Amino acid sequence: MKDILTLARAHVLTAFRERETLFWFLIFPLFLLTILSLIFGRMSDGQDVHFSIALINDPSAASAAPFSPSAIIAEAFAALAAPTDSGHQPLFAIETPQAGQDRDGFLEEKLVELRRGQLAAVLVLPPDFDQRVMDTLDAGRGAPSAEAHLYMSATSVASETAASIIEQVLAEVDRSLLGRVGRFDESRAIAHVTGWVGERESEVDYVDFVLPGILLMAFFASGLFGVPGTILFNRDRKVLRRYWVTPLSVGRYLMGFGAGHLILCALQFTLIVALGKFAFGASISLFGPTTLLILILAVVTFLAFGFLIASLAKSANAGMATANILNMPMMFLSGMFFPITGLPSFMRVVVLANPVTYLLESLRQSVGVQSGTLMPWPWTFVVPVLWIGICTFAGVRRLRWDVQR
Repeated sequence: MKDILTLARAHVLTAFRERETLFWFLIFPLFLLTILSLIFGRMSDGQDVHFSIALINDPSAASAAPFSPSAIIAEAFAALAAPTDSGHQPLFAIETPQAGQDRDGFLEEKLVELRRGQLAAVLVLPPDFDQRVMDTLDAGRGAPSAEAHLYMSATSVASETAASIIEQVLAEVDRSLLGRVGRFDESRAIAHVTGWVGERESEVDYVDFVLPGILLMAFFASGLFGVPGTILFNRDRKVLRRYWVTPLSVGRYLMGFGAGHLILCALQFTLIVALGKFAFGASISLFGPTTLLILILAVVTFLAFGFLIASLAKSANAGMATANILNMPMMFLSGMFFPITGLPSFMRVVVLANPVTYLLESLRQSVGVQSGTLMPWPWTFVVPVLWIGICTFAGVRRLRWDVQR
């Protein structure tokens, strides 16, 4: 037992002496959590959806009829741009031409702003808009249709969203106009009922959602890069040969190395959770029995992958290259950064074979920020445990052969 503890202590001290190890193990996860929380921290904390748009309408061309369609549209958007009682930002901030300002010049200016991303959309009601609407309502389908010109940016998701909302507002105004002239019967309209699937007791803050992923990413990087890097560099420097002339077996060496790795991961866990809670107000609890079991399973899984890479690679550089090859597919095809539900079938196979997928979903499910979609959580342990067995078995056999050649 003493030899295992001595190896664990040596591994921890060696890690603290290496600046690169300290950066990737400790500084980078903390830096990434800070950046993501500062940039996206208010995405789910009641942040308001807000769009800046331009509305070009000519009040002097308003219809002399009992109501003006263009005025109704302007009033509808003005209501959406008015301050709310709750203190939240209104949906729209609307820019309109000033009295006497040239419409064409204003339109050209706003289209330039739209291309630059300073506006989300530009809505133009032509001077004869009211007359065309009234002719259509009076004559029916035989009259020329009225057109409102909507400009949006082809390179902006916000512009597409704003345009979709504007189209819905125009559709509601159209229904209102038809109702005023008796051409629309609300009682005959197709009714729709919205139903929500799933339950959520409260809004999930972004830091609560991203914190489990940052923890797993830190453990993953430590196991995939730190473990084989240390072992392979020790082998290249003939340090391992000195171990094997002692009664120390490969299995006990890996146990001591693994114990030191657990200590480093515990330090990672402490610093990341402390930063999330005290700096960004994370409210999830990561100290429940199920959550701690998943975290320990994650550390052991990634440690086993590190042992496997160390046993297969012929040099330290080859080990780092192998780790990089595995890093991107396992990280990105796990749902850590984007949804994986719409992937092609052949990539879905990789997702289902990836232990990170199950560990991430189980961890988020255990802290209450995500519902399970793969399988009931006890079964999510099966894939990581299988990978632990395969990697450990292959690692022990291969590493024993490698150091004796």
